[in-house]
Amino acid sequence: MDTVLSGLATGFSVALDPFNLMLVMVGCFVGTLIGALPGLGPINGVAILLPIAYGLGFAPESALILLAGIYYGAEYGGRISSILLNVPGDAGAVMTTLDGNPMARAGQAGRALSLSAVASFAGGTFAVILMSLFAPALAGFAVTFGPADYVALMVFAFASLASLVGKSTVKTLLGATIGLMLATIGIDANTGVPRYTFGLPDILAGIDFLIVVVGLFGMAELLTLVEHQARGTLKSLPVDKSFVRMADLAATKWTIARASVIGFFIGILPGTGASVASAVAYGTEKRISDKDGTFGTGDVRGLAAPEAANNAAAGGSMVPMLTLGIPGSGTTAILLGALLMFNIQPGPMMFAQRPEVAWGLVASMYVGNVALLVINLPLVGLFARMLTIPQHYLTPLIAILAFIGIYTIVGNPHDLFMITGLGIFGWFLRKLDFSLAPIILGFVLGGLFEDNLRRALSISGGDWSILLSNWKSLLLYGLALLVVILPLWLGRRARAAAAREAAMH
Repeated sequence: MDTVLSGLATGFSVALDPFNLMLVMVGCFVGTLIGALPGLGPINGVAILLPIAYGLGFAPESALILLAGIYYGAEYGGRISSILLNVPGDAGAVMTTLDGNPMARAGQAGRALSLSAVASFAGGTFAVILMSLFAPALAGFAVTFGPADYVALMVFAFASLASLVGKSTVKTLLGATIGLMLATIGIDANTGVPRYTFGLPDILAGIDFLIVVVGLFGMAELLTLVEHQARGTLKSLPVDKSFVRMADLAATKWTIARASVIGFFIGILPGTGASVASAVAYGTEKRISDKDGTFGTGDVRGLAAPEAANNAAAGGSMVPMLTLGIPGSGTTAILLGALLMFNIQPGPMMFAQRPEVAWGLVASMYVGNVALLVINLPLVGLFARMLTIPQHYLTPLIAILAFIGIYTIVGNPHDLFMITGLGIFGWFLRKLDFSLAPIILGFVLGGLFEDNLRRALSISGGDWSILLSNWKSLLLYGLALLVVILPLWLGRRARAAAAREAAMH
């Protein structure tokens, strides 16, 4: 404990330096703006600004503090477009659309945005506290997860999807299957054989996540607006001066606590990230708290759970990077590259050899969480006013953001046709009352599932028993089975109790 406290004292002396403090604030603000643009997300924001941070000749700790601020700011910024436009800024924000956007449509955009900021602050702060206290031990546990354990984790995540969103379990599972099918497109990494490319060279490398999310969400939302405009049923969205209430904080305190724990521990597993954390946290909270079936209609708990989880996962993903030199997510892989550019080798010795960098980064995350609240809470009203833009102007705005964002990042005209086609497909699925979130999650988890399944079977020489070879895998399979069976049993029990009560009356 003395080592931790002395390290934090060193870290805060670095993070509270006026220049570094300014960098944290600038990073959080710029990251928020980058994250608010649909499709960009934290990984692209950090990647775009890394050459600038390196080229300006900053000290290593200052450059890393700036990039971490952008990371945290973009994590929150992605929620702005998710809540206001129903277009996720990144994979971790997909679950935010489920309850955040219905709140915005009900005239509670300010309430949703401010609750999102508070939940993000709580989840991020919880993660940094745990990282400060237990980082080496937690990282040591995380690296014991082998490919077979990751397969079990993906099975648990897929099981969580069964009753995750939507009114129909069948449609939810069909959506996840569509996502899995999209994830298989491209060249098979093991055999080199093209899969489902239909002779099109532009999709030999697979379909980029940005294409799928902007197409299915952004373009589908655009087509829905155009449809309403053509029918003359386009209504202006109500906007009031709502803000997070004490009743909201009281109702979500245990939700945020549970989601923060889930998000942090999933975040420390390399390669999982905020998308898995937010999905599992949302599914868990829905089973615990959704007694009245209000999740998906604008329930504050359904918004707080993924928001706390994805920020906790962002903090958790820093643990293996700093203590083992293993990136926990795509964004931390770029941060790892930044450290190597400055000739700093992450690992167990970094906290002893370069304490100003390691502890300075940890302390800046405490400061960054507070900075996000200070910057974003006063701007909630301004963000919410975006909904007062007449929707016949909002339609071309969404189109411009989608096309420019995709072309700037990917640079392939073919992808513009791809997002249009996926937008038409997503619009059609919405007409059939499908939720699009399971498709995105199936797409994200599908690649992780296939890679780790292939790796596990390669290690065992094709012996499937490796998938059941240790207690971690068995525990996760048991939880997956429980997730599927328990709701069915509870539902049957509730129906039987209702039938008995009706018979008594």
